[in-house]
Amino acid sequence: MKTKLFQPYQIKDVTIKNRIVMSPMCMYSSTGKQGFVEDFHMTHYISRAVGQVGLIMIEATAVTPQGRISSQDLGIWSDDHLPQLKKLVSGIKEYGSTTAIQLAHAGRKATVDGEIFAPSAIPFDGHSKTPAAMTKEDIASTIQAFQDGAKRAKEAGFDIIEIHGAHGYLINEFLSPLSNKREDEYGGTPENRYRLLSEVIDSVKEVWDGPLFVRISASDYHNEGLDVSDYVEFAKKMKEQGVDLIDVSSGAVVTAKINVFPGYQVRFAEKIKEEAKIATGAVGLITTGLQAEEILQNNRADLIFIARELLRDPYFPRTAAAQLKETLDSPKQYDRGW
Repeated sequence: MKTKLFQPYQIKDVTIKNRIVMSPMCMYSSTGKQGFVEDFHMTHYISRAVGQVGLIMIEATAVTPQGRISSQDLGIWSDDHLPQLKKLVSGIKEYGSTTAIQLAHAGRKATVDGEIFAPSAIPFDGHSKTPAAMTKEDIASTIQAFQDGAKRAKEAGFDIIEIHGAHGYLINEFLSPLSNKREDEYGGTPENRYRLLSEVIDSVKEVWDGPLFVRISASDYHNEGLDVSDYVEFAKKMKEQGVDLIDVSSGAVVTAKINVFPGYQVRFAEKIKEEAKIATGAVGLITTGLQAEEILQNNRADLIFIARELLRDPYFPRTAAAQLKETLDSPKQYDRGW
């Protein structure tokens, strides 16, 4: 019997070969500033597929040019992005990994040239540009951009889509009362602040019937902000709308002091899984196979999102397998050394 970390995981008609997920991490490596996949991305992601990661989720990929965190971010706002995205998907799948893309809009944390947008005209901090408060037309066009991004993700061949609703970017800005001071139907009450995410989910699901994840920041780490109990209620709504898994991170909607320690966000994933009755992914200073296995065996989360440890060790699944005394098949090219 395999350890739980190396058991397959089924979501709809997609089977992930193990529970290890490459968490989306911005690489700021689209050097032409047009959002294209380049040679670095091919090497970076495909090497983790060679290393037997179950699900490779590529970094935050902007649905509009002004929705990029930086001008070096990947984009999916144009059909011109498709050829290289298709090539990347094909390369990852060649080694048996499932593929995912995180659709994103940076909101007030965008650092690109020109006007940037947010729910309210409040900068992230004293060093940041002041965004324009979005009009109803801006909101509608952004929802359409997420749908168009989902269409392109489907055409590119991705198996899973994740909507980025965390880390102080646009959707997170609408959810949090710290950054959303609107007085229309997109602000004020929790139901109104949830409206943008709700409409993005519905819009994406009009064109996408595969597995759908949402990444959240389960705590604002601020006494006037949101905490995990608020996100339990949001997660219940997401489940009703057909979201399959909540990828549970935290923080970054405002500057805050966070007590960081190994597995510091797992308790959020556990609470949402238990109380909202929805699958969750755990992320945050998870660095060993033993730690990952504990989370799964105690039913605290369903998938393990590995971030910085996969920057240090592209073959983390092999390392974790050795720690758990598990047998992990090698890619045939590496048989002699595996």
